[in-house]
Amino acid sequence: MSQNSSINLENALRITLKTGKVIIGSKRSLKAIKQGNVRMVIKASNCPDHIASDIYKYCNEFEPKIDIYEFKGSSLDLGFLCGKPYMISVLGIISEGDSDITKLLEKNE
Repeated sequence: MSQNSSINLENALRITLKTGKVIIGSKRSLKAIKQGNVRMVIKASNCPDHIASDIYKYCNEFEPKIDIYEFKGSSLDLGFLCGKPYMISVLGIISEGDSDITKLLEKNE
């Protein structure tokens, strides 16, 4: 079942990267979160604790709250899914484009 959700995440993320608007990186994502520009955050499992706590703090300040998807893989895995040759611990989704990436939250719970 985790392989199926991984495939769904991979497809949804690729569509989002092509047709939507995504912010890569913790500093840029946190800045956009504070400005209220992010609809959803994807956080890698090995995201540093101080960054993760800031993400939770600022995402919960907004009404409605900004959704956080807990990616089960590492930041290296998330970078690979995004087609990048480096680690990504946080992704900020501003617009999902043609994908249904926000439905991942229902499966994540």
